[in-house]
Amino acid sequence: MKALVDWYHRGHRDLPWRRTQDPYRIWVSEIMLQQTRAQAVIPYYQRFLDRFPTVEALAAAAEQDVLALWAGLGYYSRARNLRRAAQQVVEAGGFPREYTAIRELPGIGDYTAAAVASIAFELPHAVVDGNVLRVVARMENDAADIATPRTRERFRTIVRKWMGRLQPGVFNQALMELGATVCLPANPLCRECPIARRCRALAAGTVGQLPVKLRKTTPVAIAAVLLLVRRGERVLLRQREAGARRMAGFWELPALEELPPETLQGARAGKSWGEFRHTITHHHYTFTVRSATVRAESVRATGADFRWFPASELAEIPLSTAARKALKLVGFL
Repeated sequence: MKALVDWYHRGHRDLPWRRTQDPYRIWVSEIMLQQTRAQAVIPYYQRFLDRFPTVEALAAAAEQDVLALWAGLGYYSRARNLRRAAQQVVEAGGFPREYTAIRELPGIGDYTAAAVASIAFELPHAVVDGNVLRVVARMENDAADIATPRTRERFRTIVRKWMGRLQPGVFNQALMELGATVCLPANPLCRECPIARRCRALAAGTVGQLPVKLRKTTPVAIAAVLLLVRRGERVLLRQREAGARRMAGFWELPALEELPPETLQGARAGKSWGEFRHTITHHHYTFTVRSATVRAESVRATGADFRWFPASELAEIPLSTAARKALKLVGFL
């Protein structure tokens, strides 16, 4: 696989986390890159490290400040686990240098532990993400279901053999780069692949059929209404309860059922500002934003936390992605 590493050295995407071997910065990038495209991560990564340049700074931060900088990336448990893990690292006196110890930190699985261990410390652990699974399936012409743990572990063993005595960090990044830029899900650039001569699927004419992923979750379509309640230049937001299963502590526009009917007037007949779509895993939401007014200053009868925010304060709070989209739709952001 030296040809793969040579190809990577000749030119690859200039991503900011590739300019460092600092385990903290590599770790932050790998957490952000989970379920998120690299180009979308870059501005978040840079802002996050500007605010929390060291693991000590992150450990000392308030959760709300961390969530505010994470707002828009989704999967917010990642941010909470990142902060918790930073506190453990500081308490331990430094970032762990062994795979097993890295793996034990909150929010870190096999993939992230392998990435940090190999890139920061040159430990020989294979990084296997969706891109790598696709490369392995095609290189080996293997039609096994990549959604199963057995297949993933077998593919991880194959990658370890490919790695051999090569630099683990460089090799892992080269393999991920190949999957992200050349061995694409649709219309792969086989003529540009540095290891095409070894690709069994290319030889067999089965590239377009691989990888195989049998488990599919049926999409769920959900229609919902968000209320725009304004008083002058302020907007009413609701904070999700601390124990909420999803997005605990984030601020959002209230839904109709979240305000007691006696506090509202004209909610159903209020002006519609339009609609937008938002996806969370396999849930596909269509949100309609409608104007509403409240009869009284206090709207705490539901037991949830409500507060009036001017536009100038919205950048300082953890605002849900749906609320951000809604407020942009109506011109409040």
